[in-house]
Amino acid sequence: MFHLDILRNGRGFPRSRSEHFFKKGRRVFPTGITRVTVDHEPSPLYISRGEGAYLIDVDGNRLLDLNNNFTTLIHGHGFLPVADAVADLLHRGTCFSNPTEHEITLAELLIERIPAIEHIRFVNSGTEAVMFAIKAARAFTCRPGIARIEGAYHGAYDWAETGQAVSPAIWNDPLRSPAVPAYRGMPSSVGEEVTVIRFNDIADLERRIASAAPSLACILIDPMPSRAGLIAPEPSFFAAVEAIAKQYGILIVADEVLNLRQSYMGASARYGLHPDLVAAGKIIGGGFPVGAIGGRKEVMRVFASDSGKPLLSQGGTFSANPVSMVAGRVAMEAMTDGAFASLESLGDRIRAGLRKEIERHGAAFSVTGAASLFRIHPKGKQPTDFREAYLAPEEAELMGRLSRHFLNCGILLPNGAAACLSTAMTIADGDAVISAFADFLSILEATPTEAGM
Repeated sequence: MFHLDILRNGRGFPRSRSEHFFKKGRRVFPTGITRVTVDHEPSPLYISRGEGAYLIDVDGNRLLDLNNNFTTLIHGHGFLPVADAVADLLHRGTCFSNPTEHEITLAELLIERIPAIEHIRFVNSGTEAVMFAIKAARAFTCRPGIARIEGAYHGAYDWAETGQAVSPAIWNDPLRSPAVPAYRGMPSSVGEEVTVIRFNDIADLERRIASAAPSLACILIDPMPSRAGLIAPEPSFFAAVEAIAKQYGILIVADEVLNLRQSYMGASARYGLHPDLVAAGKIIGGGFPVGAIGGRKEVMRVFASDSGKPLLSQGGTFSANPVSMVAGRVAMEAMTDGAFASLESLGDRIRAGLRKEIERHGAAFSVTGAASLFRIHPKGKQPTDFREAYLAPEEAELMGRLSRHFLNCGILLPNGAAACLSTAMTIADGDAVISAFADFLSILEATPTEAGM
């Protein structure tokens, strides 16, 4: 049984080599790291290699990976078919200014699977995919504004970020707009072009869209917003989104950069949403940088240049590079209907096991997610939108301890984000996740005062 001082301080296994590299990193990077999403309390774990469902860090610690580079690696690490295909390709060139057949084959695969995609363009990241989807909606409608879900994450484009960093400080002030800037110095005009709506709240949706409709190009929506709680959509909410979009001539942009992994046809098809445009990424690159914008031919025509200058110009030095295209095709070909079903079955087993432990211990936790995704909340009532999922300081501290406990049990659990599964995981791996959570609840139960319960 682990002690609470280990839970708090994360001293459960050796990390001297990681600490050594972190010191070196602080000499060349702000804060010593190059991504704000990297956990560095007390220091980040530096990885030596990945093997299937596991990571091995520079200190030799072996960890079950529930992060998979933020849901990207649906087959885990070192997936041999991708590795072999890329190794063969490297000798023939990694990027060209001209197109290759590889971009066509990946495009054909995605168009065949995803009902909303008739034509597609490739870019280099999920952020780019969302950015160009928004620009395409603007070019098609001749309107500048967007509506987006409160608290959801859509990458680093100013208009997609606005309304992400909301907090309780503004919720009870009717004079404060929820379209708060994402960073200091963001032009105030950006917030004037962004309408923020609450997930699963039809009344809020209808009120806010009606007031901003003349300027709105699109409603940007993740079918199951991860950072906003990994909460399932109400069918009536998506029906309302489609009805109001049609009423005012607004396009629907589905951000499936993360949630495309929810089914063979993606998340929109799973939940009955019919978007005009889809932004994709992560799993479609097979572990290499990628993004894609797809949608109705009529809308995607804004990228066309066969009749002169396009309504929306889009390029990119590494867009549709053959390495990402080949890796993505091979990875996606391996994700058959059966592979998705198997992952979902494992996800169901883990979510059910976590909920059973919550009930057994009478703990104030809940679990959200679907398919190969899950998220644990330090709340007895399952949240239905971002405001309900928002962590109070004491809840955030408790979740930090949960992640450190999992780490000391040899499991890398994302703190405050979606945990995800890979095809490399086994039932035994899933049971280890449930066991680690049960152990944590036992510790909390045994020390209610110290644990803040």
